[in-house]
Parts: sequence; structure tokens; C-alpha cells
Amino acid sequence: MSEIRSKTARAAAPGGVAADGPRPGLALLVLAAAQLMVVLDATIVNVALPDIQRALGFSGSGLEWVVNAYALTFGGLLLLGGRAGDLLGRREMFIAGLLLFSAASLAGGFANSEAFLLTARAVQGVGGALVAPAALSLITTTFPEGPPRTRALSVYAAMSIAGGAIGLLGGGLLTTYASWRWVLFVNVPIGAAVALAAARVLADTPRRRGRFDLPGAITGTAGIGALVYGLVSAATSPDGVSHWGDAKVVASLAAAAVLLAAFAVIETRSRYALLPVRLLRDRNRTGAYLSFAGVGIFVFGMFFFLTVFMQAVWGYSALKTGVAYLPFTAALLVASGTAAQLVPKIGARPILLAGSAASTGGLYWLSRISEHATYTSAVLGPTMVIGAGTALLFVTLSLIALNRVPEADSGVASSLLNTGQQLGGSIGLALLGTVAWTVVAHSIHAQAAYAAAAAARAGHPVHPGGPLAAAIYNHALATGFGRGFLVAAGIALLTLIINFAVIRVRRADLAGAQQPVPAPLAQPAQRPVTAKDTTIGETPMTTPASTPG
Repeated sequence: MSEIRSKTARAAAPGGVAADGPRPGLALLVLAAAQLMVVLDATIVNVALPDIQRALGFSGSGLEWVVNAYALTFGGLLLLGGRAGDLLGRREMFIAGLLLFSAASLAGGFANSEAFLLTARAVQGVGGALVAPAALSLITTTFPEGPPRTRALSVYAAMSIAGGAIGLLGGGLLTTYASWRWVLFVNVPIGAAVALAAARVLADTPRRRGRFDLPGAITGTAGIGALVYGLVSAATSPDGVSHWGDAKVVASLAAAAVLLAAFAVIETRSRYALLPVRLLRDRNRTGAYLSFAGVGIFVFGMFFFLTVFMQAVWGYSALKTGVAYLPFTAALLVASGTAAQLVPKIGARPILLAGSAASTGGLYWLSRISEHATYTSAVLGPTMVIGAGTALLFVTLSLIALNRVPEADSGVASSLLNTGQQLGGSIGLALLGTVAWTVVAHSIHAQAAYAAAAAARAGHPVHPGGPLAAAIYNHALATGFGRGFLVAAGIALLTLIINFAVIRVRRADLAGAQQPVPAPLAQPAQRPVTAKDTTIGETPMTTPASTPG
């Protein structure tokens, strides 16, 4: 009987170790550690930006590209990275991505110019685009559907969401006690250790029949890249100036619309589609992708604006800001474990609705923040509620999006989840930034006019700067960011509507009755696949089941 169970487990996990094999725990540790490294890199660098600006002489507008260069290549190449794992072997792409990410981090740490650092950050994004979808797809092929996969995804989800908060804390520690260069150097030993462990712990994954869809790869990658570039360039700046009408923004968004429309047409006709349309015919999976993008919008927005608020208004240091997110991380970890226990008992749908409702309520609560409030009264409670709600959403949406995906499509299905989260984050910063900074600028002008009028009536001169100017600015930030959090609550409410109206998954659907269907191997006993065998022509299109970023 035990031999039968062992064979069943290995069949259910065609691309990695068997779920009940000798080292599934180590495999999960390796995959979660890699995802944590990729995700925290998006925030760990944010804390070091002032030090980077002073050291390398970045301008204010150029400094944002230390973050955007990574986001652009990471978001733009996720689909291609996921498909590469499906065709060329997921373990191979996972290790290659880790090594590339680590090498770029090492180079970035030694950067002595703006161009050097930005190039390294862009290459980091390429490595991350290989690692993230490969890690999630390896979980789906290693752990069979049902409780084993639910538990694995709860750990993975915790690492994916907690990475942002851990990055802020780690960045604060490194910049305070070491140097800004260590926010990049720290990736090198971690990446090397994870890559070495992956080669030993993860079973070799076979290459599959198929070719790269060159037209789809070009239009899809360029379209997503243009969309991310347009969005990160469009947000209203802190001085209240909107950039949505800038020529580069209009051109980028128009190019993205044309390229993505062409991509959609190509994918419906391609035999080897990069994004197989069949993956989107499942309403539950499509609803999960849409809802996941919404999660990206409000989570990225919350991290950005709350971090700026605590540092600019309350005077928090980078380290203290990171510590302030520890309760959020704790709530997230507890809720991830709770979701793993509840899904087999009550199904995913009640947990989805609870997660959306909690996130909506927490963001609305956070929108009441003011410059006179305290951390305990205005931030502690809301962030814990948001952390718990986000964890419930992340675990269940990942399960639904990857449920019953053919094994050959698991890489692209995973990358689609990652793409949704990454695009959601870019949309969130552009949309919420436009709302928040516009309100901030209007509030400053209104308060300044009121103060000038009051001074004129009293016969006193108005002195620029000083305590009055600081009070006006702090109140404007509280007002504008509060409005941004309110819009984020509206996005969370939209995810609640999507989860209620679109996703109809039943408890039995996630019970593990059906395992991923193995794809035919590409003559594994014969000669290795050559470059000619993977010619970029028409590529099978697989839907990415994203990871979180």
C-alpha cells in the first residue's frame, strides 16, 4: 500500500520531488526563500534611496528609476519567463534566474555611476522574471492538489506578501548599520545558497515539446513593458503636477494598447501560444487573476503611502518604519496558516469573501489617519486587519488560479498571477499617486491662501517656512494620503464584488480529486534538445498563474 501511495504521489508531482517524498519540506523552503528574495528586493532598495542619491548624484526624477528599472524588466518579462520554464525545464530556469539575479546584485553593489546601477537593476528584474513563475509552478507540480498544495501555498503566500515588510526592515538595518550597497550585496549569498540547494533538492524537470511563440513573445513583452513604463511615468508628482498628458506617457500607453491588442489576436491563432486562451476560459481562474491584480493595487499603494507618511509626518527613521510593519507581518503569517487549515473544511469562497471584506474595512479605517494621530490609534489596528485579509486572499486566489491547470501550462499560469500583481502594483501607484498628490497640492494651496487671508485681517506679515509651513504640509499629506487609502478601499471592495459575482469554486474543486495532467516529454531518452529544437517561431501559449512580487 505504501508503494502505491508513493507512486501516486510521484505521478501527481511530475516536475519536482514527490509530495510525500524524502525532501518536500526542503523543496518548499528553497522555493519560498527564492520568492522572498525576489519580492523584498522591490522594497529593500526604497529605504536606501536617499543614500544612493547622495552617493551617485542621482537627480530627483532619475532616482525613481532605481525602482522602476527593476519593475519594468520584471513585469515585462514574466510571461516569457514562465513559458521558458515550461519548455526548457523549470528547475533549470529557476537556478539560472537565481544566478543572474545574484550576479546583478553583486554588480549593483559595486556601482559607481547612475548608468551602472540602473543596468544592474534591470538585469535583476530579468532574473526575477525567471525565478518567480518557476518557483510557483514548481510548487504546483511538486505538491498535489488538496491539503498538501494548500499548505505549501500558504507558506509561499506568506513569503510573497511579507517580503515587502521584511524588505523595509532589512533595508533600514542595512542602511543604518552598514551601507546602502549592502541592500544589494545581501542577495548574493542568499541567491547562491538557494541555487546550490535547488540543484540538490529539486528533481530535474523535463523539457517539453513546443517552440517559442516569437510574435507573441515580442508583442506581449513589449506591450507589458510599455504599459508599466507609461504607468510609472504617469503618476502626479508631489508638487501636484499631473503627467498623464505628457507625450511619453501618452505614447507609451497608446503603444501598449496596440501591442497588447496584437498579442491577443496572435494568441488566439497561434498553435504554440505564449498565453493559451484555454486557461482563461475557466471563469474561476479568470476571476482569480482579476482579483489578484486588485490585491496588487491596494497592497503596493498601502506600503508606499504609509511609509512616506510615517517618515515625513511622524519623523520615523527607516529602521523604525520597518519595525512598524512587524504586526502586519505577524497577522499575515497567522492568517496564511489559518487559510491553509480552513480551505479543506469550508472551501475557498467564504475565505475569499472574508479576505476582501477585511481588506476593505482595514483600508477604510486607515483612511481616517491624521497628522495628530499615533501609531497605536491609527496604524496598528488597520494594518493588522489588512495583513490578515490580504493573506486570506493571496492563498485562496493562488489555489483557484492554479487549480487543475495542465502540468505543461503551470509555468505560464503562474507567471500570469505574477504579471497581474506586478501590473496591479504599477496601476496602483499611478492611480493612487494621482489622487493623493493632487489632493495634497490642493490642500497646501487652500491652507496657504487661508493663512495669508487670516494674517492680512490681523495685520501680521506671513512668514514663509517655519512651523506654520510644516503644519500645512503635514496636514496636506494626511488629507491626500487618506484620500488615497479611501480609493484603495474602493479597489478592495471591487475585489469583493469580483469574488462574489465571478468566482463560483466549490470545496470539492480544491479537494485534490484531479491532479495536473503531465504533458508529453520531448524524447527524454534521446539526444538533448538543441537550440534548433526550441526555435523561436510559433510558441505554445500558456496562461501564467502568477506568483506574487
